[in-house]
Amino acid sequence: MKIEGRTFVVSGGASGLGRACVEDICKKGGYVAILDMNEELAEELVKEIGGGKTKFFETNVLETESITAAVKGTLGWVKETGREVGGVIAAAGVSTPAKILDRNLNPFSLSDFDFVMNVNVRGTIDLVRQVLPHMARTEPADADGERGIVIMVASSAAFDGQPGQVAYSASKGAIRSLTLPMTRDLARYGIRVVTIAPSLFDSRMTAMMSDKVRASLTRVMEFPLRPGKPQEFSQLVTHSIENIMLNGVVLRLDGGMRMPSKM
Repeated sequence: MKIEGRTFVVSGGASGLGRACVEDICKKGGYVAILDMNEELAEELVKEIGGGKTKFFETNVLETESITAAVKGTLGWVKETGREVGGVIAAAGVSTPAKILDRNLNPFSLSDFDFVMNVNVRGTIDLVRQVLPHMARTEPADADGERGIVIMVASSAAFDGQPGQVAYSASKGAIRSLTLPMTRDLARYGIRVVTIAPSLFDSRMTAMMSDKVRASLTRVMEFPLRPGKPQEFSQLVTHSIENIMLNGVVLRLDGGMRMPSKM
């Protein structure tokens, strides 16, 4: 699918990996609806890109009504611009590290577990399901009958989660596992599904890591010996949009890194 002249919905688009996706899509001539809770960062990005190529919709992916309003606003904007929806990139995510039992044998908070699952899994699916009906009704973009793409974000934690990542690994493992059945559900409509599973990347989430944790992770990297850059993630996103043969796949983006069991 050509990115130029089409609109992409990006949740978590105001910062980190999502922001890099917004920037790269716009560089390739696309338009982006930025769904995020951070109005300040989002408006800054809209101003930076300029040209009416982006529009911000304040969105809390924990609330169905909030997503509904954002999708409705996006479709209204699409009607104004004439730039049809070409895909949705669900990049909003959270992590609240905690071992299932602490040193005093107290179990971790179930509300924290629910928060991670609801943002990373329910929020992803809720956004995707609300965009899909419109995407499935669009005119095919090419002779193959392609109408769009769904790109979801898993994590290396879906494969080799570390201590304290029960909630996060469960949420990203769910995204990994639902990739193929979603692909099969949407094949008849010409809509592809790709999930990207990054390892340690520079982002707001990883910025909260201590120097000790970051150093421990760097020691188990293969090559390159550094965290990934947001632009390296967004490059794979744009390639996934453009390469029609990428479908029903979970792509590890980790430089050969495997997370250790102990830090």
